Amino acid sequence: METIYCDVLVAGGGAGGTAAALRATAMGRSVVLTEETRWLGGQMTSQGVSALDEHEYIERFGGTASYNRFRRSVRDYYGQHHGMTGNNPGNGWVSRLCYEPKVGVAVIDEMLRPAREAGLLTVLYETAVVSVERDGDLIRSVTVRRCVGQEHAADAAPGTTLTRIVARVVIDCTELGDLLPLAGAPYRTGMESFAETGEPSAPATGNPEAVQSFTFPFAVEYRPGESHTIPRPEGYENFRDRQPFSFNGYKMFEAGGPIGLPFWTYRRLIDASALTGFPHDIAMINWPGNDYHGANLIDKAPAEQARVLDEARRLSLSFLYWLQTEAPRDDGGLGYPELLLRPDVMGTDHGLSQYPYIRESRRVKAYETVREQDIVAAWNPGSRARLRPDTVGLGLYIFVDVHRCCNSDLTPGNLQKMRPFQIPLGALLSPAVRNLVAGNKNLGLTHITNGAFRLHPTEWNAGESAGALAAFAVAAGVTPDAVYHDRRLLRSYQAALVKNGIPLCWFTDVNQAHPAFAAVQWLAAVGVIIGDASDLLFRPDQPITPAEAAEWSKRAAADQAVPDTPPPGETRAAFAIRLAARVMARQAQCPGKAKAE
Repeated sequence: METIYCDVLVAGGGAGGTAAALRATAMGRSVVLTEETRWLGGQMTSQGVSALDEHEYIERFGGTASYNRFRRSVRDYYGQHHGMTGNNPGNGWVSRLCYEPKVGVAVIDEMLRPAREAGLLTVLYETAVVSVERDGDLIRSVTVRRCVGQEHAADAAPGTTLTRIVARVVIDCTELGDLLPLAGAPYRTGMESFAETGEPSAPATGNPEAVQSFTFPFAVEYRPGESHTIPRPEGYENFRDRQPFSFNGYKMFEAGGPIGLPFWTYRRLIDASALTGFPHDIAMINWPGNDYHGANLIDKAPAEQARVLDEARRLSLSFLYWLQTEAPRDDGGLGYPELLLRPDVMGTDHGLSQYPYIRESRRVKAYETVREQDIVAAWNPGSRARLRPDTVGLGLYIFVDVHRCCNSDLTPGNLQKMRPFQIPLGALLSPAVRNLVAGNKNLGLTHITNGAFRLHPTEWNAGESAGALAAFAVAAGVTPDAVYHDRRLLRSYQAALVKNGIPLCWFTDVNQAHPAFAAVQWLAAVGVIIGDASDLLFRPDQPITPAEAAEWSKRAAADQAVPDTPPPGETRAAFAIRLAARVMARQAQCPGKAKAE
């Protein structure tokens, strides 16, 4: 059996895993990245959800620098190759950026190219983890198996192509948290009870089998005057009546429904009227009609997983068949046979995504568990969610989004408004395994808060910060959990995050392009700058008052290094830059006496 040595193993090449590998290699560490499909990117590509679920501030704040680069590169591609003048190739109404999955794959590959060329990155495609070797509370090696030609690892018979990977830090970015049981890291699944979490919306009785539905999205092109009806899938009538199939009050192409927009443009990937080279629109279908809630994949035998995945694929094809044959037409009659399934868009023969869109994973029992009260607006009356001194990134969505679950009719906490929140480092770490980091949907979350953390930019951020943690720990000669427990290491790690364009605190008027970004973010993370309770602004160009300067200096315990009275007219941004530089220099001189909280 071949053995590969590296600094960091990233198991799972989804959104979190891609970002983890990108950041760890950018910080000079050698990385092996495994991925079960043929594409990196997860929900952004191989899972077909290339209409990004984001928050209202994403165009100016709230994404990491690398996530922002990904978005710009996708837009640049359509501008250069298809004459796009706007910002959204599909002009879908659920997302500010809708694109073809293959374009996302190309962008990711280009972002990772420097690491490959430098010999820092090895990617093992169509590869799944199978076992873990531990030495006490440390992972010594992980064994993986190639599953070439399979749509999912559960479909693959045990093979002979095994590889042992020895790494100093292991990041679990698999879609279902597959490394957690293999590594012996305790975890939760499904829906917790109120007694377990104390969450106001949690049910009286928990159900570990009540996991959010998953989906096989597909792409269709609308070709007026043509007929492309697929053969009726096995079990069609059962799927149609069980879901049931519906537009949920919307119309196909005409405005209407709950928000006055058509079904077709919900997650449209290509708006042919706004681009050159596309004769017709292409839409991605990810809808309650093809959300599979028939069974749970987690902790099931491979044969059962394969059965469930097959049924889920037939459900999606059945929804397509319904769209083609029985869906109510805007002009009267039934069915839109004009819809052509586009397998090439998803990179598969059957036309569905390479991997199901996973909404809920195993969740590690971490040092910190994020609960409903930490992020929901009803329990956080200010402008932000609970502040986290160990913040490693940011997240936000429209609301807590809990889809229908298998084995339950409940959706606890669904549709609650949330406050802009922080990702705590403690949620990435298991007390049981000191060199294991969670970096995808498998953080220390509850069933409810998973509905806030699982979206594209937050998953990317969690993964990128996990990659940065691994690289930082290797460079410092410590395990990742040491960074959580050592305040000096934590502050240095947070400084590395903001240096690399990862925001830690919600100040929407000071983004990565602002010269004070790193200073403001770090000072806020360590508790020197406190955001206004009424908004998310820092107001960098306003003059700082002597009282503010004195207060910031006092919190930084640096009043001997920085005068309480700033020069006349000095802005808040300029003072923050000076203060951060002096506090960091003071801590570097006295590393054991860092006092910033």
